[in-house]
Amino acid sequence: MLRILVADGMEKNALEKLKNMGFNVVAKHYEAQELIEKIKDFDILVVRSATKVRKPVIDAACQTGRLKLIIRGGVGLDNIDVDYAKARGIIVRNTPNASSSSVAELVIGHMLNLARFIHNSNITMRQGQWNKNAYKGVEICGKTLGIIGFGRIGRETAKKAQALGMKVVYTDIVGEIKEFKEYKYLPMDELLAVSDFISLHIPYNGDKAVIGREEIARMKDGAYLINCARGGVVDEEALLEALDSDKLAGAAVDVYVDEPAVNCALCNHDKVSCTPHIGASTIEAQERIGEEIVDIILDFVEGSELNGCAQSI
Repeated sequence: MLRILVADGMEKNALEKLKNMGFNVVAKHYEAQELIEKIKDFDILVVRSATKVRKPVIDAACQTGRLKLIIRGGVGLDNIDVDYAKARGIIVRNTPNASSSSVAELVIGHMLNLARFIHNSNITMRQGQWNKNAYKGVEICGKTLGIIGFGRIGRETAKKAQALGMKVVYTDIVGEIKEFKEYKYLPMDELLAVSDFISLHIPYNGDKAVIGREEIARMKDGAYLINCARGGVVDEEALLEALDSDKLAGAAVDVYVDEPAVNCALCNHDKVSCTPHIGASTIEAQERIGEEIVDIILDFVEGSELNGCAQSI
């Protein structure tokens, strides 16, 4: 009987489905050192963001040779040493389709939040203040949204923004994507220069930030920056400098270099709309993630991936 460790929680119906199929499912989070011991007794590991699957965990799993599949319930794989796992014969999968709409909706919500001072006025009204004249915002209709990274989430964000009357331009590492002619491709420097709002939808490669001081300097004065991708893609100190100097009118942040977030200057800044990494935190997205995880496990059991390592992003 396959033993499955669900380390960071899972939608209850999908969890029950796995149990009803006869799998031995353990739904429990282990801290790093304990995970190194426990992982030796499992065939499949399911994680979200909290559990880090680094070399020591993988090496421990390989002592018994049981672990054959790691599933990340979500899009990014930066909490898993993917190449090392694959080199040790462990398949790594994720659920790239499940959360696109939820993350895109959060981006739109953050843009409206910033444009109309919803985050500020919510706080000050709770403090008994009536700052009607202080909150003269802007309409997002007619504004240009620049999307950096035009994968599933970027495209879903573009569709929703266009429906609200925004002009959408994008840049992507692969260049222009011909099938999306309704959106204009621009090189990075041009996108930064023309966009009123800029939204990031790219992975973090562990190297340098994609948006740092040089990139911010190329942006429009008074632009807004939204990061619902990964914390490391934006230099947080450069972002704070740009907000303090009024180079940027505002920023929305759902992801952070350190999580839980410890950068109080960023989280408490009155030009920042912040959320605690909730991009995929909707009932619908969690249901879809659970369904995808079940499907991946069934594919594995049926042998469609037993002879090689697969990774879908």
